[in-house]
Amino acid sequence: MKKLLEFNSTFANKLGLIKDYPLLLIRLVLAYGFFGPAMTKLKNTQEIFEWFREIGIPFPVINAYLTTYTEFFGFIFLAVGFATRLISIPLIIIMLVAIKTVHLNNGFIAANNGFEIPLYYAIMLFVLFVYGPGKYSLDVYIIKKLSY
Repeated sequence: MKKLLEFNSTFANKLGLIKDYPLLLIRLVLAYGFFGPAMTKLKNTQEIFEWFREIGIPFPVINAYLTTYTEFFGFIFLAVGFATRLISIPLIIIMLVAIKTVHLNNGFIAANNGFEIPLYYAIMLFVLFVYGPGKYSLDVYIIKKLSY
């Protein structure tokens, strides 16, 4: 038992050396995931207004603009690791609203337009909110530059 605990401790210490890579990968996957919807919304704003109105989102024009530009800046900020914790908050809210208004009635499975993917995105965004962007980010670079 003691050897197992020692191995676990040593292994955990070694994993600590690469702890920033998963945060980078999460950021890049999310950035890619928000890129397509942001571009679609930017190209089809009138259709997005109508769709938001149809699914019962209050103030559909304002919320369509807020969603579009949050996703647009979200994919940029996540990709470079800038203001990561800050942008995670409205993106989580967008995912929760998407789950409630679009996906919940379709069940969990993504293939059925269920809430699986927006739930995963919300969880990954929560991880970034809690742990930050990791050392491979503009946030960390700026902090280092400001502290010199």
